[in-house]
Amino acid sequence: MHVKNSINQNVHRDALPDFRNLGVILRMVLVVLAFSLFVALAEAGSWSDVAARFLQVAAPVQPVLVLSILVLYAASRALHKLSYRVGVVIVFLTEIIVVTVVHRVGAELFSGNPVGQLERYWVFTAAVTAVLLYYFYLRSRALSPALSEARLQALQARIRPHFLFNSINAVLSLVRAEPKRAEAALEDLADLFRVLMADNRDLTPLTNEVELTRQYLAIEELRLGERLTVEWHTENMPADALIPPLVLQPLVENAVYHGIEPHSEAGTISINIYKVRDEVHLVLRNPYRSYGDHHAGNKMAMGNIKERLALHFDAEARLRNTVSDNAYQVHIVIPYRRQPR
Repeated sequence: MHVKNSINQNVHRDALPDFRNLGVILRMVLVVLAFSLFVALAEAGSWSDVAARFLQVAAPVQPVLVLSILVLYAASRALHKLSYRVGVVIVFLTEIIVVTVVHRVGAELFSGNPVGQLERYWVFTAAVTAVLLYYFYLRSRALSPALSEARLQALQARIRPHFLFNSINAVLSLVRAEPKRAEAALEDLADLFRVLMADNRDLTPLTNEVELTRQYLAIEELRLGERLTVEWHTENMPADALIPPLVLQPLVENAVYHGIEPHSEAGTISINIYKVRDEVHLVLRNPYRSYGDHHAGNKMAMGNIKERLALHFDAEARLRNTVSDNAYQVHIVIPYRRQPR
């Protein structure tokens, strides 16, 4: 195992939304309908004419909307390889081309082309595109890991010294008796902190996150010994799936901190990762006791993970936590995304 010496800390990178995402598509449809309603309200002579005018405005917009969604869906990966500014320009040009093509085809089919109609469609399309891109830009900023990272670091500031102190003590106890094991533990510790401090805004292979979690658990097993038992169920895990980094490891850390460490008896943490259709499921269970105050802090970690899931997957990701008499369970569902070959 080789420990990397550098830590990458990049600033926030603006990026276009994932046009393949169901939540993004729904927001596009809603904004277009809202604009159509706004135009209908502005042009209607009376309230009774609003519905009729809305249908007149929205009807010719629908073919443009459907074709735009299909084109952007197909070009989403290519757009994300470009810089943000170039991507924005291409999106604008794509929309103008789409509305022009649809208008020309409609004019040929229905033998109608009122003066200035295409120009009005250009203005409407440009306005809707600008509002959508600016909305997604603001949303990306609001959910950016660059902002939520500050809250994650606030949580780490409380837990990390405690974990670091115990880990160093555990390693020191092995230096003379088991030097090879102590060296491996120090490498695991260095890898863990390198990932925690690095730029974590891009999706990472699921196998990397699992390996990081195993390294973390290997460190914890040094000091907890037989008190900690981990059950891995990864037979149906899609190894090539992409997930946000630091999703599984913080959950496992919470499971150790809240479910195992406060109690003298042994406890089991169960980690089940599997794929159903086009979704990846991560299910984690740990012992739970309702008494004591050692459960404080869970909500901050959960909130951070929810924000990053929303940033990457929008409405297609779900996080649900449930509590029973003796177990605490976290169930994450994310869409199955793979690294392009």
